[in-house]
Amino acid sequence: MPLVIDDDPYLWLEDVTDEAALAWVTERNAETEAVLAADGAFAALKERLREALDASDRIPYVTRRGAFLYNFWRDAGHARGVWRRTTLEQYRKDAPDWEILLDVDALAAAEGEKWVWDGAEVRHPDHDRALVRLSRDGADAVVVREFDLVIRSFVEDGFQVGEAKTRIGWTDADTVLVGTDFGPGSLTDAGYPRTVRRWRRGTPLEEATLVFEAEAGDVSAWGRRDTTPGYEREFVGRALDFFRGELYLLASDATLVRIDVPEDALAYAHREYLIVTLKSDWLGHRAGSLLAFGFDAFLAGDRTAEVLFAPDGRTALAGHSWTRHHLLLETMRDVSTRIEVLTPAPAGAWARTGLTDVPALSAVSVVDTTPDLSDEYFLDVSGFLQPSTLYRGRIGADTEILKQAPAHFDAAGLTVEQFFATSRDGTRVPYFVVGPDRGPGRPGPALLYGYGGFEVSLTPFYGAVKGRAWLERGGTYVIANIRGGGEYGPEWHQAALGADRPRAFEDFAAVAADLVTRGITTPDRLGAVGGSNGGLLMGAMLTRCPELFGAIVAQVPLLDMLRFHKLLAGASWTAEYGNPDVEADRPHLRDISPYHRLSADRAYPPVLLMTSTRDDRVHPGHARKTAARLRELGHEVLLYENTGGGHAGAGDNEQAAHNNALLHTFLWRHLAPSD
Repeated sequence: MPLVIDDDPYLWLEDVTDEAALAWVTERNAETEAVLAADGAFAALKERLREALDASDRIPYVTRRGAFLYNFWRDAGHARGVWRRTTLEQYRKDAPDWEILLDVDALAAAEGEKWVWDGAEVRHPDHDRALVRLSRDGADAVVVREFDLVIRSFVEDGFQVGEAKTRIGWTDADTVLVGTDFGPGSLTDAGYPRTVRRWRRGTPLEEATLVFEAEAGDVSAWGRRDTTPGYEREFVGRALDFFRGELYLLASDATLVRIDVPEDALAYAHREYLIVTLKSDWLGHRAGSLLAFGFDAFLAGDRTAEVLFAPDGRTALAGHSWTRHHLLLETMRDVSTRIEVLTPAPAGAWARTGLTDVPALSAVSVVDTTPDLSDEYFLDVSGFLQPSTLYRGRIGADTEILKQAPAHFDAAGLTVEQFFATSRDGTRVPYFVVGPDRGPGRPGPALLYGYGGFEVSLTPFYGAVKGRAWLERGGTYVIANIRGGGEYGPEWHQAALGADRPRAFEDFAAVAADLVTRGITTPDRLGAVGGSNGGLLMGAMLTRCPELFGAIVAQVPLLDMLRFHKLLAGASWTAEYGNPDVEADRPHLRDISPYHRLSADRAYPPVLLMTSTRDDRVHPGHARKTAARLRELGHEVLLYENTGGGHAGAGDNEQAAHNNALLHTFLWRHLAPSD
């Protein structure tokens, strides 16, 4: 049997809505349901997971817009959810009085569409209108409708945009900047807006004035207006690829002024400052640094920067947020987070103070701030076994606990530890272990999760679903902080780009082996799970080191690395992986492509592939074709394709509970058959 497939016999499965392809998917779904969902244990697990997802005592996280705190909420009575708001005084209560703005279930029923909430942009500073985004069954493409927050209804003859991967934002009460599908030539090769246009109320969308245009080979174009009082200005830009872009100030005479920062830097204006996050060394500053320049001085040629953060070998930037007079700086040291308050100074170094103490192996994150109004902030603190606590504070004043989530799974006897594995090239790779303290010589079922791409960091979190489906039953849950992620900054990510992608695979395999060496589990009791780019990681584990695992689950996976750039949004990821159309990249892409490495001659652990017909980001053809190929080669594989849900795999709590029950039933049967 050849190692690779040059003539792909399963291309027909890439036709998402083809009748034959859907009939084949229906057969695979029926097989999976018959194996995993046919007994009472599955139904009971699904009910427990649905109960956790619908729990009324979850924290309703909010975003402040003017006098109101906004929240989107799903529960048993609101499967698709409600958009609502309340006041701070009400929010402090155990049972706030919420004002319902939009009931998505009612809208879906009235219009006969499976609407999924995708967010809203409230107009600043009046906070009287919003641009609401609705997805059809969870896809990335959305429709946009203007919503009146005073009378709580859509605006008749207001701003409306048909289904597309639209970017839109207010510039004033009667104007928006919009990028959407205007017909042939208006989208990039990756399917995102190629133009930015100014659209005035009462005029047809197709007559919107062109403001900025990217190239077809770029990822996208975008535009936005800074509405900060006294600093009103407009910016446009283009994403050259997933990590590089160009930023321009749009002058009042419509000329473009390039903000001359490196293409791989992230830059934006805030009041009198230009804030730059470096992804490569620049002006003597290390990659991963956060810099502040005077905006006007920078445009005039001054490159004097205030260093707000500089990385070291163990510490990386996690994020930052502005209040009215301060900046909240989030950093990670060996993947544990902390927050500092930075205060601008007229001259010299900015003042620094710690904001809060965080328990070891926990996570803290800024939920919301109001940078134009006050120094208020909302802060969330949680951990693997520590339910979230939501704080509200004002810098320089007292902090109050607004909400505390109760425990949603039994954590008695569970512990959290951090270890380091040594990868093939000697790199120390951190990982978290959550589970029972088994003691030496008592290995048990363990589940290893990883992602390793796009500079995404995996930090501690409280997961009720994982707790109920896995930890309560005696399983151990492990998160691997492998290269390709952002846990140690840009260099950690860039170490696994392109032809170096196998380093991420080697890191994950090293963690798997280290778990066995420590006696936490054994290969036949160790499972692996990952989604999207993490699905590529799962494919690599299956085809490169199957002997390390007893079962593997790949969710909405990326698996065909010779055609990914031709499928949906895949063209936007060539900066991460390489371009199959470039001769120099094709050999390493063939080498890391799980679909092309499948063989009849190797023993593979059982595999569950999960995807969605409505995923318009990672094409369901990846999972479909891999399932078909594994079946052809005689290997044990199950495929479950949810008809909705988009890239998230589920559009509501019912779908999420069902998918998670399938996943954990599959894993438990193979990894703990006698437990």
